[in-house]
Amino acid sequence: MRPLRWCDGALELLDQRRLPATEVWLRCTELEDVARAIETMAVRGAPAIGIAAAFGFYLGCRKLGAAATAEASRAAVAARLAATRPTAYNLFWALARMEAVARQCSGLRPDAFLERLCQEAQAIADADVAANRAIGRHGQTVVPDGARVLTHCNAGALATGGYGTALGVLRAAREAGKRLGVLACETRPLLQGARLTAWELGREGMEVTLITDGMAGHFMARGEVDLVLVGADRIAANGDVANKIGTYSLAVLARAHGVPFYVAAPCSTVDLTVPDGAGIVIEERDPDEVLCCGGVRIAPPGATAANPAFDVTPHRYLTGIITDRGLLEPPFSPGLARLVGGG
Repeated sequence: MRPLRWCDGALELLDQRRLPATEVWLRCTELEDVARAIETMAVRGAPAIGIAAAFGFYLGCRKLGAAATAEASRAAVAARLAATRPTAYNLFWALARMEAVARQCSGLRPDAFLERLCQEAQAIADADVAANRAIGRHGQTVVPDGARVLTHCNAGALATGGYGTALGVLRAAREAGKRLGVLACETRPLLQGARLTAWELGREGMEVTLITDGMAGHFMARGEVDLVLVGADRIAANGDVANKIGTYSLAVLARAHGVPFYVAAPCSTVDLTVPDGAGIVIEERDPDEVLCCGGVRIAPPGATAANPAFDVTPHRYLTGIITDRGLLEPPFSPGLARLVGGG
């Protein structure tokens, strides 16, 4: 499953706002189409956002034409995409990679220049699928046969170029012949676990039980969770992890009950410029996402809401970080620096 594809000069996105009821593909032919799709979460998940941004960068440059070979002309394109979702690091990583290629190729004819940008966006998409499969290979070693795995939000094929990070580990474990049971937290307020993870795993015939976010401690206390496995939107240099709101609570519960807690993410999610989680910008989304459910207001008139999209889990609560370049155990700083920064 791939939630985005390049087809006949346009980026096509599986509209994740409409799942699981209907499968609708959005066709993006302009920079603004992609930016709005990211902002409204038609496409979501840090790796998928990064891929969409890469193609959005190309579409913006295509609209500029010959002017795109000038760095100053491209700045507004990158700025529009960078403003869409501030926490997901893959977005900024992909834009930086696209800009680096643009600078290298600025001396080419405009048509060759644009062709090179399109090729780079596709390369980012293809590399993400390969990275996810590598995460799966490394990560499935920590998943015992017969494990009952708890996951949060959606870190599957829908959140990536394909295959998935956390769910990619489960796919790889299943491909290795292991029996698995999955507990999926519903993930308020937008219900990515209920709408997306349950749909994605159910399509593949994998056993999945949906629970509300508040039930996780109950099942851990009963000994019905063998490990927690989540994705990440940004990982700081010391291993602190920003992920969908509610992840921190799960990590604290896992520590209290002696349950291993793993994060699965490609190295493109690691931001070595941020020393720790305190430096990660947390996106605040529309309060109506909390005040309403399915477009229907569930809170009384006059009620207000807070809606941080992510929280930060301190690295001390992590058992390990599963990357496409290997499994890291504490202390994380040296390993992250080595794998990502070449240190």
